[in-house]
Amino acid sequence: MRAILSASIRRRACLLGASVSLTALVACGDKTPKGEGPYAELVAEFVPKIEQETGLPFKTPPKIESRTRDEVAKFVRQQLESERARTQLAGQESAYKLLGMVPDTMNLLALLQKLLEEQIVGYYDPATKVLYVVDGAAPVMLRQTVSHELVHALQDQYVKIDSVQAQVDNADRQSAAQSVLEGQAVFLQLRMDPNAGPMLKMPGGWDRIRDAMKDAQTGMPVFSAAPRAVREGLLFPYLGGADFVRRFIEKRPEKELLLDLPISTKQILNDAAYFTDSTATRDLPVTVTLPAPRTGTVLYSNSFGEFETRLLLVQHLKDEALARRGAGGGDGDKYAVIRTSDGDALVWATAWDSAVDAADFLDLVGDAARRRYEMARVEFPAGATSRQYDVPAKGTRSARTVRLTLQQVSGQPVVMYMDTPAKIGATLIDPAGITVVR
Repeated sequence: MRAILSASIRRRACLLGASVSLTALVACGDKTPKGEGPYAELVAEFVPKIEQETGLPFKTPPKIESRTRDEVAKFVRQQLESERARTQLAGQESAYKLLGMVPDTMNLLALLQKLLEEQIVGYYDPATKVLYVVDGAAPVMLRQTVSHELVHALQDQYVKIDSVQAQVDNADRQSAAQSVLEGQAVFLQLRMDPNAGPMLKMPGGWDRIRDAMKDAQTGMPVFSAAPRAVREGLLFPYLGGADFVRRFIEKRPEKELLLDLPISTKQILNDAAYFTDSTATRDLPVTVTLPAPRTGTVLYSNSFGEFETRLLLVQHLKDEALARRGAGGGDGDKYAVIRTSDGDALVWATAWDSAVDAADFLDLVGDAARRRYEMARVEFPAGATSRQYDVPAKGTRSARTVRLTLQQVSGQPVVMYMDTPAKIGATLIDPAGITVVR
């Protein structure tokens, strides 16, 4: 979900515009731009700063144009209604509903449209290579938006943003790359700010800014009312990405950032997975493949990665530390939403770094499933490698079966999670057909 919204809309200011306008913390001044063309003075001010900070020159001059709010709203609708965006949104919405991460009644497309129209101030469109700014934006927001979007214009000249957005078959990799793009723009925007820049150099300064940016979202009614998984997913590329960029430039020249993009959210979240002696020793995710279902049709298939696995665990366990621990040993995954005559099912295979990590996840995700369906605690024998929860019908929901198994695939521990209509049970796919390739 985080990748979909970022990739579809390029909506920089919508989530962080209000955040970074915290007057006492990172206020940007209110100088009205003058000069030839819209925002020419701001471009002249920020371009050399961006080039100096990143160590990369603009290959071609950036272009900026203004748009009315109605024109921007139309653009938002067009992006969300594209075939690619609709497919991803429908697939992730189905998966999130089956996992109990969003309400069954939620319309994700409509929610995201409201979110964007509530917040958007400007965006960089990689298709036209133009930065668009909403007419009449407040001076503070204008400066923030232009400085942020100019970073994206520079990035697009070194890493084609369209190609990053097109990685729709591997959402975890797409999210990692997107986090670098958004994170660099956020962190550079803050470094150029006369108030936030000095604060970043103080002990604990970044933590204070990050927390304030996150807290500021409570002032946005649509965002505040969204499910936690949606809120956290939308913020991750900005805040999680900025934190990764901060750590990167402490260790390496920033000009190398776009040439060595992380390929998983595990690499974004954990230094040990990315910052190694060489790329050959990094923690690289395996490729997990699911067999075709014995019945029904695959509606959507993708990967969650460490970050979304955390979201699932914390949603039901209500414990951040447990969620981080449970998701931390993941080594690659694949899930599929399958439409059957008896209802939709979710099949999810996760590979793990070690047998200990896999066994821990088996316990934690099993408990998450139990809580998701509000069932009493079930005791399983010590060392048992399977869990099954028979979920009774409730209201409009038919009876379901949740089955988890821990098995070895090509010498690697794999946890299989299946949530299916009770009539189908554990026969939907053949676990022996799962493959894991490094």
